[in-house]
Amino acid sequence: MKGFPVRYGRSIRLSFLISLVLGVSSGLTAQEVSRGSVPYRIGSSTVVEGRYSARAVSPTEIVSGYQSDYKIRTPREIQIKFGFNGMDNEAPAGQNHYVLLSPVDGKFTTPVFSFGKFAPQISSSGSNSDSTYLSQDVRVTIRVDMRGVIGEIAKRGYYQTLTGQKIFRKNLSGLSVAGDAFPLSWNFGDLPNEPQFAMSDPDSDGIYEVTILIKKDQYPGRSDGPTATWHLSKDISAYSQYTSGSLLSEALYNMSLEEMVEDIRPDGAFMAGKMWPGVWTRDISYSSLLSLAIINPDAVKASLLAKVKNDRIIQDTGTGGSWPVSSDRMVWTLAAWEVYKVTGDREWLSTAYRIAANSAQADVRALPDRTTGLFRGESSFLDWREQTYPRWMDPKDIFQSENLGTNAVHYETYRILGAMANALDKSSADYEKIAGEIKTGINEHLWMNDKGYYGQYLYGRNFKALSPRSESLGEALCVLFGIADGSRGQRVIANAPETEFGMTCIYPEIPNIPPYHNDAVWPFVESYWAWASARVHNGAAVSRAIASVYRAAALFLTNKENMVASTGDFMGTQINSSRQLWSVAGDLAIVYRVLFGMNFQPDSLILTPFVPKEYGGVKKLSNFKYRNASLDMYVDGFGDGISNMTIDGRQVAGSAVPASLSGHHTVRVIMNGRISSDSRINMARDVFAPETPEVVLDGRELKWKDIDGAAAYRVFKNGKQVAELTGEKHEIPEVVGYSEYQVAAVDKAGSESFLSEPVVVDPARATIDVQAEMNSGTTENKFAGYTGKGYVVLEKADTSRLVYSVDICVSGTYSIDFRYANGSGPINTDNKCAVRSVMIDGSTAGVVVMPQRGEENWQDWGYSSAIHATLSKGRHDISIRFDKYDDNMNGSINKALLDAVRVTLISGSK
Repeated sequence: MKGFPVRYGRSIRLSFLISLVLGVSSGLTAQEVSRGSVPYRIGSSTVVEGRYSARAVSPTEIVSGYQSDYKIRTPREIQIKFGFNGMDNEAPAGQNHYVLLSPVDGKFTTPVFSFGKFAPQISSSGSNSDSTYLSQDVRVTIRVDMRGVIGEIAKRGYYQTLTGQKIFRKNLSGLSVAGDAFPLSWNFGDLPNEPQFAMSDPDSDGIYEVTILIKKDQYPGRSDGPTATWHLSKDISAYSQYTSGSLLSEALYNMSLEEMVEDIRPDGAFMAGKMWPGVWTRDISYSSLLSLAIINPDAVKASLLAKVKNDRIIQDTGTGGSWPVSSDRMVWTLAAWEVYKVTGDREWLSTAYRIAANSAQADVRALPDRTTGLFRGESSFLDWREQTYPRWMDPKDIFQSENLGTNAVHYETYRILGAMANALDKSSADYEKIAGEIKTGINEHLWMNDKGYYGQYLYGRNFKALSPRSESLGEALCVLFGIADGSRGQRVIANAPETEFGMTCIYPEIPNIPPYHNDAVWPFVESYWAWASARVHNGAAVSRAIASVYRAAALFLTNKENMVASTGDFMGTQINSSRQLWSVAGDLAIVYRVLFGMNFQPDSLILTPFVPKEYGGVKKLSNFKYRNASLDMYVDGFGDGISNMTIDGRQVAGSAVPASLSGHHTVRVIMNGRISSDSRINMARDVFAPETPEVVLDGRELKWKDIDGAAAYRVFKNGKQVAELTGEKHEIPEVVGYSEYQVAAVDKAGSESFLSEPVVVDPARATIDVQAEMNSGTTENKFAGYTGKGYVVLEKADTSRLVYSVDICVSGTYSIDFRYANGSGPINTDNKCAVRSVMIDGSTAGVVVMPQRGEENWQDWGYSSAIHATLSKGRHDISIRFDKYDDNMNGSINKALLDAVRVTLISGSK
């Protein structure tokens, strides 16, 4: 993911008002959704938004006059910051260098900044005057004095940054600059892949520099924006044809079919989009579940098999080196099961079951939190950590989070594995038990009864709290999969915040993070929302979701990856591909999953259409292929249920099309002509929560700086709120035993920031540290920064067990983690996360995860994920080894340097 520019805090916010004009008609009637004072209106053939409009001329042509309003003048005052190895490590987040650009003949050289030393902010005159902005493009030479850093390294062997990270001589080649003026960005994680931002010292004087062209107007985003006209140019006759009486709906269906065809690679698999030529596990899986398994199951099979290695599902490259930090690969199982239900292919079922079951074997060892019943791992699809997590969370913390969408996927995975096992005459009990535990965990630990929807995730260190943000994909999946049973499904759809242009990925947004997952609407998520809303018969929510998908596709003349939540524009997000596969699938799902209500079962196709009044009339899918049958399918009228259904003119009980049909048949559904008047949605402004406080412990006081916009601060102890106050300090009462304190800022509207990084209060210092080299004959001390006499190199090929004995003085609950280094890859991508199994007194205790900490950055030490165990007073043996289920996604490199074992009493009497 490449960082594109955003001038933080200066984007336009638009007020909203919604008015749905719902009339009875044989075609699509007008639907209005306002964009502040500029409403967009969807008609039977048009989308009109202010001075822009799109019009379906025919089912094979759409003309759009949409032009992006995204144009930002570059301020003369910009912010920059330096970092090593793709990390924001010069100083704490928000502490930046300021530059006032004063170009001469299109050039400007900055003052020489000192690394780690910051001057006060400068201000240009007149916040709205022309002198505030650049009047010309400028080649800016940025300079930073590294002599202090080099001197410290020569003296001590390393330099310690203001963030506490140690920098060694070899790291000097990894110095880059980030900033807020395009082409600079704050995406530190991608800096190692952006050589134009790399700093160098050409004359070896200790002054590092780089020259970058900064333009007077910023146009981040892509050059392949919408053309004036879309014409159907591909042959889509092999697929079912759709008619509805609405040119717009028909043309968008055909455009999406064409883009689906264009997304098929030469090897027969689906690429993820125009800008993403690879096959991605989550992209193809979510897309298949939406509609592609229905339309083109053969291409879906090819795509799913492309994401299998050694009979295991591949987790795409991700945070900290992929699996198990990222753990949503099992969504593959949902797509594979859908293919079976559509096709009835028993051979495919057997293959899919073997692959999914093999993959689950590793997951059930590495992912479960036995306390909550939930699985750990990064948010499903929301895989750019700064976009949905607080900055203080490193990959180990992200692994330990327990996410709504990810757990919804795991629940459905194990429910499906049980169904697959039953279909193959195998035992299903273990899978059904795991599914039940996950469902219970979601409803007990993530449900927010006061808000009427689920929270984002549990997060923290040794004690976890619930992030009260909504997470729209996870909310929709909980409804669709029956996790939100009883009245909860209706409550989720009615209460989750919906903004002017659709459901934002999370709500409220994170401040000072540019749009991508944050501050963005993703059409495929909107399609899942439409599907879930139809499932609980919420007509207002269905209409809003369809409008969001259709507006974007028609105006942009392609199924874009995302759009900025506050403007509805495809420009301004960090990256945005055309014909994005899951957006294509989502557009098609409006027809297949909502308007025709297709629900596939192993032995039948159940039809449960939901047709808003404005989409009434007669809709037809001709030549629809279902197993050995070719169907002409009609849905007549509007409503939230079926009045009657016929097959070849004969009325049938229920709404099932038998899988045993063969030949040509006609299926006709007559809708009931009514939609519940109780449908409601929670329209909300696109708002940003306060920034996350940075808390320090000063004696017995927690202290933090005032947060802009904060009306109060909430203090948490061990994941539970213990105080709310308006000042910037909190006195800790007499503490007995280990505690973790965090603080959240809250604005006047009640929006809560992320909790701050936990501050440990442990007056008894009940921690035991054991040097790793004590019980190993293979000690090494090549890389600096270790404690003791050296460290132990953990390699995949070495399956021997390292055993460490600890003497426990007090019975209680202990946290066990390991100090390690992993320089096998960058912090934000790749697939070389180190994984090891841990045993206590000969019994399996769990798995520890040691994510990547930077490419070749073996001097950077941190702690692994933790295992919690109840230990009695006396001696205990803790062992660590590589087990066959610890194989990561790389398959070959599974390496870490082990420095020490840390055993901390977190609960128990002293």
